[in-house]
Amino acid sequence: MALDIRTSELKEPVDVAEYLFRRLHEVGVRGVHGVPGDYNLVALDYVPKAGLNWVGNVNELNAGYAADGYARIKGISAVVTTFGVGELSLLNAIAGAYSEFVPIVHIVGTPSTLSQKDGMLLHHTLGNGNFEAFSEMSKNISCAMAKLNDPYEAATLIDNAIRECWVQSRPVYITLPTDMVQKKVEGERLKKPLDLDHPPNQSEKEDYVVDVVLKYLHAAKNPVILVDACAQRHRVLDEVHALIEKSNLPTFVAPMGKGAVDETLPNYGGVYAGDGSNEGVRDRVESSDLILSIGAIKSDFNTAGFTYRIGQLSTIDFHSDYVRVKYSEYPGVRMQGVLKKVVAKMGKLNIQPGPTASNNIAHEDKGMSNNEVISHDWLWPRVGQWLQPDDIVITETGTANFGIWETKFPKGVSALSQVLWGSIGYSVGACQGAALAAKEMGNRRTVLFVGDGSFELTAQEVSTMIRQGLKPIIFLINNEGYTIERYIHGFDAAYNDIAQWNYTDLIPTFGGTPDNSKTYRVKTKREAEDLFNDGEFAAAGKLQFVELFMPKEDAPKALKLTAKASAENNAKQ
Repeated sequence: MALDIRTSELKEPVDVAEYLFRRLHEVGVRGVHGVPGDYNLVALDYVPKAGLNWVGNVNELNAGYAADGYARIKGISAVVTTFGVGELSLLNAIAGAYSEFVPIVHIVGTPSTLSQKDGMLLHHTLGNGNFEAFSEMSKNISCAMAKLNDPYEAATLIDNAIRECWVQSRPVYITLPTDMVQKKVEGERLKKPLDLDHPPNQSEKEDYVVDVVLKYLHAAKNPVILVDACAQRHRVLDEVHALIEKSNLPTFVAPMGKGAVDETLPNYGGVYAGDGSNEGVRDRVESSDLILSIGAIKSDFNTAGFTYRIGQLSTIDFHSDYVRVKYSEYPGVRMQGVLKKVVAKMGKLNIQPGPTASNNIAHEDKGMSNNEVISHDWLWPRVGQWLQPDDIVITETGTANFGIWETKFPKGVSALSQVLWGSIGYSVGACQGAALAAKEMGNRRTVLFVGDGSFELTAQEVSTMIRQGLKPIIFLINNEGYTIERYIHGFDAAYNDIAQWNYTDLIPTFGGTPDNSKTYRVKTKREAEDLFNDGEFAAAGKLQFVELFMPKEDAPKALKLTAKASAENNAKQ
């Protein structure tokens, strides 16, 4: 085949699709999630050529949740859909990733540029010749968009999109028309890795902010540290731990920041969420005269219904693109550089000790009679005793999301939840993605806690886990429906009930065999205790599915408080 003039001028011609997937490999992606469709099929041929593994999900929504979970462990992920029907099925998951600062590269296979130019009446379209409608829908939930309609600019657009995805820690949207897949771009560019670093803060401005922070920090009588989700998303945990360990200040996490801090440190005190805080935490945080707040997201569920009682006059906020000292804001000053210099110049501070977190089970909850049911007050501290260092723990919106606040983690545990977006069913897909990332990184144990109602939305993704040889431990909380919804409104209403499935029968239905999976049904504390003490179970040598029966009316304290506040907020006129 004759080369066009432009291609003959390229030093190392590479197909657009190969260039794209090789760049993804460069930034750490190894598993590509998604669903095949006729507009992306030729592009998918390049996935293995770039050293990547095609995961293949049951549907696009699950693929998006899985990509989210994968990115939270690996740092970035990729998902491929087809034009229209495929990409729209994914949008809920992408919106969740956008709201929670999760970097996902969304690649959409589209009709050819010629078909689009001619306005052809193609399948998967609205039938009106408008090929831009779906990309417009993604515009507000993507931090960058790259439409690869011209090989002259394709490589540049790809590089920019992947860089923005990483730097802003949010999804990007890339369209790949069928006639662009095999067009040539300059492959020599691949020899130079993408620059994923932020430009440093302007030195004079950064030093000024550091001096202001230190002035208030040295004057404070009882300062504390409060860590939240954006410390994780914007990759400042090394700086955060240096601050915690050198200062020895009492340190707490918000619910979305769970897992950001080494909870075995002696100055770790637990979860602060206003009225939903761990015992002793609220009084210590709210009595502090200076709170170093790192990466805060002050949403309703992250504050137990906006029950934070900490004023801006006693707060220094550190964020990815600004620092706010009390009421003075310094835009364009990233927290990473500021935290490094604060630690270096810190000196002696005034320290008043705070509470210490534990997994102690209250005396009244220790009962272990043969028929004693499993309560939330017993379960979550007991989970903390059972967890192992470096586990990955995924909790679903609802009882598990709030219950895990009462669990003190071993060192190195990563926690995944979707507190802000709160799409039920998220955790099952996220578990698949996280377990795949864990397998790629050395098989960290992956543990999921999901309610029965949420599980029924995305249960099919368990089949992907089995097909990919993943070995998560899945705890399904069977409490007869939507518990968090019951506590918000309509406790006994039919709309909060669900069909009662034979949950453990789904594992063989999805391809599970005795060699690759095992199921359990646990109804009492004694049965749960025996399972937690089972070494083979803890070793996680295969996918394990535990149906955990809990009373319909039981819920974590923090859930009840947050649900009450949510109901009151919803009822405001």
